Amino acid sequence: MTDSIEITRATRGDGPILLTLIDALADFEKLQKPSGEARVRLLEHGFGERPRFETWLARVEGKAVAYALAFETYSSFLALPTFYLEDLFVLPEYRKRKIGLALFTYLVEEAQHRGCGRMEWAVLDWNTGALRFYERLGARWLNDWKVYRLTRDDFAAIVGTSPREIPGARGDP
Repeated sequence: MTDSIEITRATRGDGPILLTLIDALADFEKLQKPSGEARVRLLEHGFGERPRFETWLARVEGKAVAYALAFETYSSFLALPTFYLEDLFVLPEYRKRKIGLALFTYLVEEAQHRGCGRMEWAVLDWNTGALRFYERLGARWLNDWKVYRLTRDDFAAIVGTSPREIPGARGDP
């Protein structure tokens, strides 16, 4: 089935649609939906005076059925920006229509247009459909890199501790 897919950059007026799609992603990943406070931050961080991320919507017959959320990071070794794809989600009932492919291709073009040296994203290890999708496109899993994460709760423990008090730390990095 070939749908007419329209991809546009989301605006503040698209905020409620974006939040609905993020809720759908949370349902898909069996995660808790963003709280009321988080929803306010999402809209401010996406569409406020100093946006921290950008969002694109894919529409079929005028209905937003997919979204992508991305931002730039920077590679000191390439001396170029990296386009980081945080989310790419298609509503389940609209999958297998090449909407995800159209949105992903659009973002690759965006990264190229911006002069990025690379584009990166993470995929949950259980999401075999997404893993196959990206591998078919030629994306490579970086098995020599491990992704680490600190949460806000971890920040306080580190900031309030000198490097010598952190287990395993040996002075400056």
